[in-house]
Amino acid sequence: MKKALLFSAGLLSASLIFAQSAHTLLWKVSGKGLSKPSYLFGTMHVLCAEDAQLSESLKSVISDCDEIYFEIKLDDMNDLMGAMRYMRMNDSKKLSDLLSVAEYQKVKDYFAKHAAMLPFGMLERFKPLLISSLIEEEGLECKTTNGMELMIMKETKPLNKPIRGLETMEFQAGLFDSIPYEKQARDLVNYIDSVDEYKKMTLKLAGVYRDQDLDKIDELSRKGDPGMDGYMDLLLYDRNRKWAKTLTPLFRGKSLLIAVGAAHLPGDQGVISLLRKAGYTVTPMKNQPPPRAGVESL
Repeated sequence: MKKALLFSAGLLSASLIFAQSAHTLLWKVSGKGLSKPSYLFGTMHVLCAEDAQLSESLKSVISDCDEIYFEIKLDDMNDLMGAMRYMRMNDSKKLSDLLSVAEYQKVKDYFAKHAAMLPFGMLERFKPLLISSLIEEEGLECKTTNGMELMIMKETKPLNKPIRGLETMEFQAGLFDSIPYEKQARDLVNYIDSVDEYKKMTLKLAGVYRDQDLDKIDELSRKGDPGMDGYMDLLLYDRNRKWAKTLTPLFRGKSLLIAVGAAHLPGDQGVISLLRKAGYTVTPMKNQPPPRAGVESL
């Protein structure tokens, strides 16, 4: 459950006005003595396949950069195959331990009617927020889905560029252990009770991502995750600060593409603002993907 943040206030006025009016997910990082520029790109992990398209600008960045960083190292199959153990709750807890009989049956019935990739018997040991994310993906209402990370990986594969991760899968999954499982389970039931409203929110979020409007991503993400305000440091702010510190030495002598969830880019404590505060120049770049099927380009 990732949230967006407000664009930074307190930077040079002209720079901020331009940045806020620029609808783009692609940003150039330069200055502070860098011999080569690096780039930020805001991803969305799951989209309708027709919306998961790379612009020519992003393809050029992928071709020219030295290394690509995602939130986690996506080309390590051993790590990915072993991820299941990180998705389970600690102490052998199950969803049935956290809910009333009626609430548990409601969740079970929902998944019986909406076939998931994994059997419910396996899902009920997952951290409830991860179960909620499966329902969230259904809100896209498309036959096939894809993700921007997967599209970048596909473009990168023939180029044999190093793929890195800012975090490990174990660390990311461990974030949800800091949110009480009981709260996660209650939120899952509330999600199912209001699933139509949440689906509308998911569709809106996909639309503003398509429009590359970081301010709107912020607004809708905060509305879409009620009750999570107390965990903003855990899920976003602390991670953004760690990334900004991690990137400083990595930038030296190399051109990097940093592709992370779009919610991590904007805001006073977002990656864009933090890198600017660290002395870098971060500027928006043109990022125009191909038109969607059946939609003429303007």
